[in-house]
Amino acid sequence: MKQNYTEHPFPTFVVGSLPRPQWVRDIVEDRKQGRLTHREADHLLDPAISFAVRLQERAGLDFVSDGEWRRESYVKVFTEAVDGFKLDAFPRAGRPSPPNPAVVEPIRQRRPIALDAAVALHASTNRKSIVALPSPYIMGVRMWRQDLSARAYPTREAFMEACAPLVREEIGRLFAAGIDHVQIDDPELAMLVDPEYRAAQGIKDFDAALGLAVRMINSAVAGHGGKPVSLHVCHAHFARNRATRGGYEPVMEALADIQVQRVAMEFAAPESQGVASLRLFPKDKILGLGVIDHCDRAIETPEQVVRRAEAVFEFVAPERVTLNPDCGFSPGMQNPMDLDEAYGKLKAMCQGAELLREQHR
Repeated sequence: MKQNYTEHPFPTFVVGSLPRPQWVRDIVEDRKQGRLTHREADHLLDPAISFAVRLQERAGLDFVSDGEWRRESYVKVFTEAVDGFKLDAFPRAGRPSPPNPAVVEPIRQRRPIALDAAVALHASTNRKSIVALPSPYIMGVRMWRQDLSARAYPTREAFMEACAPLVREEIGRLFAAGIDHVQIDDPELAMLVDPEYRAAQGIKDFDAALGLAVRMINSAVAGHGGKPVSLHVCHAHFARNRATRGGYEPVMEALADIQVQRVAMEFAAPESQGVASLRLFPKDKILGLGVIDHCDRAIETPEQVVRRAEAVFEFVAPERVTLNPDCGFSPGMQNPMDLDEAYGKLKAMCQGAELLREQHR
C-alpha cells in the first residue's frame, strides 16, 4: 500500500464523484433495469473510468477516485450489492432529487459493495486511491420508512445495526485490495445542525440523533484502527442547491468521538457560515478542508484556494490540513453538473495547493 498521505504538505483529495456523461448514466440505468448485466455494464464503463481517472490525474490530484461512475449514487451503491430493497420506493420529502429505495425485507449481501470497482481503480492509476462507502446512519435515514420497512426491521436503528457489519467488512476488503484511503460518507450528521431540517425529519432529541450517528459510524469503522479512514460531512446538494444550512458548532465536538483519522468538511459553501467552528475541531484529527464550492458555476482561482486555506490556520495547524472540494460534484448520477467545470475547479485546487507549499515550507 502507498503511504497514507503524501511526501508534501497540503495533499489534495476528491470527495468522490464527478459529473457523469449522459451515455454513462444510460448504462447505469440500463443495468438497474436489468437491460444490461453487471458484466456487460462494466465492459462498457471500463474505458469511461479510465477517462475519469486521467482527468483527475491531469488536474493534479494526489488521491483519485473512479468518479463513482459505476454507481447510481453514493448511498444507493449499497442496494446494488445487497438484496432486501424496493427501488425508487418513495420521494424525498421537499426535495427535487430522485426517489429513495426502501428496505422491505431482511438484507442479504450478494456481492461486494465497492470492491470490484476499487480493484479496477487501483490497477488504473499510479496515484493514491480513495473509495467511499455510505455510513449505516445515512442508510437508515434515507432507506427506512415505517410503513414499508417495519416488518423487516421494527426500528430505523435496527436496520442501521444490520448495515454496519456489511460496511465494516467491505472496508477490510478495500484495504486488503490495496486501496489507500477509505471514506465514510455521512452528510446527514452535518445536516442535523439545521433546525428546519430536524423539524422536517421529526427529530425531537438532537443529542440522541447525534449519538446514534456517531455510534453507527464507529461500528462501521471498528477494527480498522490506524488505517487511513476519512469521514465526509456536508449540507447535501442537488441541482446546485444545498439541502440545509448552519455552522458546525453543534456537531463539532462529537467528531472527536468518531474513530477516523480525517474529517472532510464543507467550508467554501456560504451555508457553512464561516470557519470559526473549527476552534472546536478535534486536535487528533486531520482536516479535509473544503476549498471548492461545487455548487457555484464560477471556477475558483488558485489564489482563492490559498485564501480559503489560510483562513483556517488560526484554528488548525497547516500540517493537519488537506484540501478537497466541499462535496462530490455529482453524488447521484441524476445531479445536473458540468464535467469541464469540475475539471477546472479541481485544477485550481491543485494549483492552489502548490502555492501553499511554496508559501509554507
